[in-house]
Amino acid sequence: MSTRAGLPAEASDLIDIDALIDAYYDRKPDATIPEQRVVFGTSGHRGSSLRTSFNEDHILATTQAIVDYRTEQGLTGPVFLGRDTHGLSRPAERTAIEVLVANGVTVLADSRDSWVPTPALSHAILAHNRNLAADDPRRADGIIVTPSHNPPADGGFKYNPPHGGPADTDATNWIADRANALISAGLEFVKRTRFADIAAGVVATYDFRDAYVRDLASIIDMPAIKASGVRIGADPLGGASVEYWSLIAEVYELELTVVNPDVDPTWRFMTLDWDEKIRMDPSSPSAMASLVARRDDYDLLTGNDADADRHGIVTPDAGLMNPNHFLAVAIDYLYSHRPGWRPEAAIGKTLVSSMLTDRVAASLGRELLEVPVGFKWFVPGLIDGTVAFGGEESAGASFLRFDGTVWTSDKDGILLCLLAAEILAVTGKTPSQRYAELEAEFGASVYERVDAPATPAQKAALARLAPEAVTASALAGEPITAKLSHAPGNGAAIGGLKVTTENAWFAARPSGTEDVYKLYAESLLGGEHLRLVQREAEAVISAALAKG
Repeated sequence: MSTRAGLPAEASDLIDIDALIDAYYDRKPDATIPEQRVVFGTSGHRGSSLRTSFNEDHILATTQAIVDYRTEQGLTGPVFLGRDTHGLSRPAERTAIEVLVANGVTVLADSRDSWVPTPALSHAILAHNRNLAADDPRRADGIIVTPSHNPPADGGFKYNPPHGGPADTDATNWIADRANALISAGLEFVKRTRFADIAAGVVATYDFRDAYVRDLASIIDMPAIKASGVRIGADPLGGASVEYWSLIAEVYELELTVVNPDVDPTWRFMTLDWDEKIRMDPSSPSAMASLVARRDDYDLLTGNDADADRHGIVTPDAGLMNPNHFLAVAIDYLYSHRPGWRPEAAIGKTLVSSMLTDRVAASLGRELLEVPVGFKWFVPGLIDGTVAFGGEESAGASFLRFDGTVWTSDKDGILLCLLAAEILAVTGKTPSQRYAELEAEFGASVYERVDAPATPAQKAALARLAPEAVTASALAGEPITAKLSHAPGNGAAIGGLKVTTENAWFAARPSGTEDVYKLYAESLLGGEHLRLVQREAEAVISAALAKG
């Protein structure tokens, strides 16, 4: 069966931007229909106006709910507000401004009326709050309007509290419940000032780009990159980082080219992802195909998703790196090249990230903090410096400044791309060359995530499984060393199950949106062993669900 994955988008793949925006204003959600409710996942509320899941009413209600939540928390500081390049982002940003202004909230929008990456928003919040007490009502928080790497027809709306990172469920559940109640009440309790009626100067501004870019010297060895003459090709994938990369090249005098400076809400210049959809995923070989094709033109190529919280690293010798592989290299490099970090500062990983990270951590003599899926779990440690690096297998990470203080408490794809350049500049090796050395030392990782069918009842049962439900004592020929329903790093519930052996593991978690469960698995003993792990994992899960 032929596939167009990795091939350029065609006219038939492109959305009608006018129809998308018309639907944003014209369609009215019904809060009694689950698919049309405000639902906050780990990355905020996402949906499409064409499916009546991301429309003006959603944003009016959600913004008012955020205002009400801020009041509950006693917050009186400004709200930093930014948007990415998706077609629905500007309309949603304007809607949010209408509600924030009507409620008397100080809004800090981009001074250039341009795009704002998620890490730049987190950086701004933390900079504002740096010298304020943890209970100071003057602390700032933020809203970023982005569905991240999602297809062009999608919109997203994410709240970042005063700690600068993703909001936890205590905030998001409250906001979602309040927003749905407001929609059900016909928006009666939503305050709003029409955008056209907002006087000039009422919305304050902040130069997100300048503040972020000029501070990079506090966390990345920019002089080393400049001195090395490393030739970098940076592809924003049509996202919010495009103007950031051009300023980085200018300020730090780097051999850096923005290889695709185009911004178009249809993303007509993208190659299609694995499912023949346009998706700005820098960890996907299909979505990054055009960049991989240019691997020999530069010493290093990088990609970011639409809000630049994810990274993709392309090298001449290996093409697109697996995110797990780069995380292992980043950790190995950083913990031996950052003498200002605390010796006891831990390495943060999600429990579905590669076990190579575990072995690198052990070789460095560092504590490993293994947490459930979601970057929010790294926020406290990054804030107080007890975790120097936090990373996810989905190509999202952040780390501390040279002096061991917080940089961002949300994922920063720009930062990780620059780190790849620093690694090459300082060591003379591409990150993939260094990874080959780590594999030779610790074992070759074979990693895969697949989806398996599961009914809603089975998903609910999987989410509450206890380790005792697993009766097997071995997995793929190795004794089981751990059965986990809670993360070993912080004791938080996984919402699923993880089983480990000396050289392999699997984890299973129910999908929040589809009737499937996600099966993650890894082996350090090769592809055949991984297949055996996956087959036995499915049997273990089926038996546990039948018992539970």
